[in-house]
Amino acid sequence: MPHASESEGAIETRGLEPVPDSERTGHVRQLFPTWVAANISVLLLTMGAGLIVFNGLNFWQVLVVGGAAPLVSYGIVGLISIAGKRGGSPGMALSRAVFGQRGNLFPGSLIWVARWGWETINAVTGAYAVLTVLDLLFGVKSNTTLIVVTLLLFVAGTFLVSGLGINALRVCSKWSTYLFGAFSVLVLVHLVANTDWSAVFGKPAGSTAMLVGGIGTVAAGGISWVPSGPDFTRYLPRAASGRAMVGSTVGGAGIVVLPMVLMGAVMAVSTPDLASATDPVAFIGQILPMWIAVPYLLIALVGMLLINSMSMYSAGFTAQTLGIKVPRAWAVSVNAVISLAFGFLLMVVATSFIGSFISFLTLLAVAFSAWIGVFGVDMLRRRTYDGEALMDTTRTSAYWYRGGFAWQAMTAWALALLVGLLFTKVDWFAGPLASTWIGKNGLGWAATIVLSAALYAVLPRTRSAAAEPVPSASVEEPESAALSI
Repeated sequence: MPHASESEGAIETRGLEPVPDSERTGHVRQLFPTWVAANISVLLLTMGAGLIVFNGLNFWQVLVVGGAAPLVSYGIVGLISIAGKRGGSPGMALSRAVFGQRGNLFPGSLIWVARWGWETINAVTGAYAVLTVLDLLFGVKSNTTLIVVTLLLFVAGTFLVSGLGINALRVCSKWSTYLFGAFSVLVLVHLVANTDWSAVFGKPAGSTAMLVGGIGTVAAGGISWVPSGPDFTRYLPRAASGRAMVGSTVGGAGIVVLPMVLMGAVMAVSTPDLASATDPVAFIGQILPMWIAVPYLLIALVGMLLINSMSMYSAGFTAQTLGIKVPRAWAVSVNAVISLAFGFLLMVVATSFIGSFISFLTLLAVAFSAWIGVFGVDMLRRRTYDGEALMDTTRTSAYWYRGGFAWQAMTAWALALLVGLLFTKVDWFAGPLASTWIGKNGLGWAATIVLSAALYAVLPRTRSAAAEPVPSASVEEPESAALSI
């Protein structure tokens, strides 16, 4: 055990290794601002507008989407995050107990690559926010050089916060929550006073299929956070309430997602072209007065930086589980460079930002869902994780199974992933089952979770090489706490 906490300093030095009970000083209430910060993105406005323009929904249907999507997706995030307090390690490290030391490289690699796209989307949105502020304040128009500079600044800020670690993320999340909440109220007041509400409420209802599909699209953003859930709960005491963890996660996300999606829908009634705009941020400067738009964009910029920082924080752990032998802070730099390169291509080369964004979200949800079903069923079956076995990547590990693979988990994951893609349709890809009811309703990701969970549940249970002991860094949670989920 280290002589001092590896999380208390300015820079978190702990990597994949389980957190000892003596250092589990976190509080469940810290999860609320964490998941608020994870959703401070103007992209939710664009998604809300898309529900009106592309899905053809009315205000009340958008209200249903905005309420149901975070309840479903972040409910899953909260449930999976309980594994963090049990095992004290990041999600993709705990995943070794499920898929085997070698088997975990396959879902780990897919999830790591998927994060590249998520971080690229956020870096581009952040860069667009900077460009919009420069245009509003100084009349500076976007050009290739400025795009490169803004991307560099955004990615550098992301690398700094995510490299510092969990404490920096907690502090930034807390203050960005306060500021974003205050200015969101100002935006709401402006919309209430300046919106043609007869046009908003007079819009006819859309189809049930478009309603369900809208829930899936908005929920996809939350689904992408599921493997990261344990990363932010591993410093919680083992006796922390599972119900409180789920409640804080859903509450933090929902308090942002619902009003942001609704605001985007209201804006789209008077400005329908914002849903298909190449720049997903510039419309804010057109709809809001400058004295609201500029500070709102700057605060949203901080929020998007935090979203990327949280994603890169988790991506650093994922890189380590793939065998990249560098400290967590340096592992973060790999994703920073990748998001910089891909961000430049998206801003300079791509012709449709929102089309690329929705397609990416759809594929992202399927990719993550195959892992969620298998990991979720395994989590329901176990109460402890062997800390030494998690860190031992050799044949002596209790999680080596057969040849380094837990074949039951691998089979369920691979088949569910394939079937999920068969139901999926995006701008440049359509599976052969995309025209079915599941495909038309955008439920490929849900089918993937159900299938992977069902297959793994019925297949013979994977047994470790030895009975799982209570690891030195993790004692079994009290029975009352285990029942609290």
